[in-house]
Amino acid sequence: MRAYADVAQMPHLGPLPIPAQLGRRVTALHNGLLRSAVAGQANAILLRPDAEVLSRARLILNSRDFREAQSRWLSLPLVARLAWGKERRIVQVLRARMPGGATLIVANLHATSYPADQRLADAELLRTAVFADGLAEPGDVVVLAGDFNVPAARSATQAALTGPEWGFSEPAPEGIDQIMVRGIVVEEITRWPRERRRVDGRLLSDHTPVEARLA
Repeated sequence: MRAYADVAQMPHLGPLPIPAQLGRRVTALHNGLLRSAVAGQANAILLRPDAEVLSRARLILNSRDFREAQSRWLSLPLVARLAWGKERRIVQVLRARMPGGATLIVANLHATSYPADQRLADAELLRTAVFADGLAEPGDVVVLAGDFNVPAARSATQAALTGPEWGFSEPAPEGIDQIMVRGIVVEEITRWPRERRRVDGRLLSDHTPVEARLA
């Protein structure tokens, strides 16, 4: 597999930028607690090596102008507005031609985590869909995937995306990590059991990976 990565947030200690190596060392003191608070964040798409990458793009999901416009639309209080700008969130989009000639758009996002008001994440998901749709060519399979940070049951965007106007597949009924697809039939969506995530006795991720089986 080949990895295509984009940095969402550089390593930092408080307001000060720090070298990546220092960020990793600080995080290693307590990985479960610190996570990306110091080491920064990145998104990555893994693609089979025989696929041809046609284009790549990236969009900051919670840019200042977007936050300001959506904050007025959603009538957000000051606390929510400040929380929305705390961590930069991005979507990376890759368009590729697969063996056999099919082309697909993959949009990989990590939406803002704000459990007090998940409309923030939902707004970023809709922005992702609009961005990916604008980059897609006729006949492309379009995949929206990543940490949506809002479950399907509380997401107006996910409900809209499965309607006739957008035509995406149904999301998994539980969880915030999702895969939604347009242009090909999704036969099954499964979440990895804990046993599959263990290597040498260690649990590799605090999120359960999601896998979609396509027709």
